[in-house]
Amino acid sequence: MEQLKNSILSHITVIQGVLNTPECLKSVEAFCTLASDAIQMGNKIIFCGNGGSAADCQHLAAEFVGRYKKERASIGAVALTVDTSALTAIGNDYGYDLVFSRQLEGLGKKGDLLVGITTSGNSPNILNAIRKAKEMGIKTVGMTGSNEKAEIKKLADVCICVPSNDTPRIQEAHIMIGHLMCDYAETMFVKPR
Repeated sequence: MEQLKNSILSHITVIQGVLNTPECLKSVEAFCTLASDAIQMGNKIIFCGNGGSAADCQHLAAEFVGRYKKERASIGAVALTVDTSALTAIGNDYGYDLVFSRQLEGLGKKGDLLVGITTSGNSPNILNAIRKAKEMGIKTVGMTGSNEKAEIKKLADVCICVPSNDTPRIQEAHIMIGHLMCDYAETMFVKPR
């Protein structure tokens, strides 16, 4: 029982850290604005991540294409983590470091928003996708933890750094932040059908 309580308290501490860290909140707000701008212009949000972050990508893309809370028109969103044929072909032919950047090259366009999720901030395939997005004129958001050496902080237009080095807590904060973005977009910028 004590271990469960400690895990819950650890979660609460990280979420409070997001709330009480001005830089983090400003980054979340900037993320929401970039997402809403892309949506308003009829563009899409493109997500990429590995492992648990890949699942977060799929979850958040589904919230946009389906719905989050409100009945509304579908919003364009894609998780680059779902096409096993593309992932394995690109991984085999070009290497795993290019599985997202190669897909982005074919599916993305200027005006879209790329969201790269990496708890370490150093996943090569996420960093390559952000570099490719910049070449294509696509705005980028990085979501990571508090790793001081996270390369994503140097590359992304906006980087949300969750104040933690504990991977599960970072992932929990990332999905909360993703839900904040969904809520913001639906409340502020999406007209009901």
